[in-house]
Amino acid sequence: MKSHRFMLFAVLMSLCTMAFAQSDTQKPVAQSEAQKSSPAPLPSEAQKSFDTLKTLAGNWEGPVTIDPPTPEMSTDKPVKVTMRITSRGNALVHEMQEAGTPLDATKYDHPTTMLYLDGDHLTLVHYCDAGNRPRMVARTAADGKKVEFDFADLSGSNEQGHMYHSVFTIIDANHHIEDWTYMMPGDKPMHARLDLQRKN
Repeated sequence: MKSHRFMLFAVLMSLCTMAFAQSDTQKPVAQSEAQKSSPAPLPSEAQKSFDTLKTLAGNWEGPVTIDPPTPEMSTDKPVKVTMRITSRGNALVHEMQEAGTPLDATKYDHPTTMLYLDGDHLTLVHYCDAGNRPRMVARTAADGKKVEFDFADLSGSNEQGHMYHSVFTIIDANHHIEDWTYMMPGDKPMHARLDLQRKN
């Protein structure tokens, strides 16, 4: 059974690699003089925001503040965030867990978020421990240090509520703040602020 899984994985990887290689070979070799002299198109606001967020790749840790405070959610332990670029630079994976807990998503919270460009929009999909997948779309601040995501739609159950809003604020290369708003049942917002320092 393992060999069948390995073969399937190998075939899928080969197909992806061949498709990528073929798309490169179909590009014209020589450029016209007009193409050489014309400036490269400016990146969109979504692309700029995505490039900014990709600078956060690495491991982060820091305290979390929850408002309003709830007895079920501890703030005495720091939270750990890992961000990594994947899919040839087309996606950013954000994983969160309580620092010091084993990486066991069956016993501990371990939400995963995917960020990617969807046309002219920077999109975030949060794979929540509540069993749903809210999708949010970014808007940017003028200073380029903040990327804010607004709720667009939800897949899955809303019985336990869902993540509703997210803001990434970059202080410097080794410090950023994440604000996450969770909409509890009855449309009661709960806000969590993660004050994160780079670990590596």
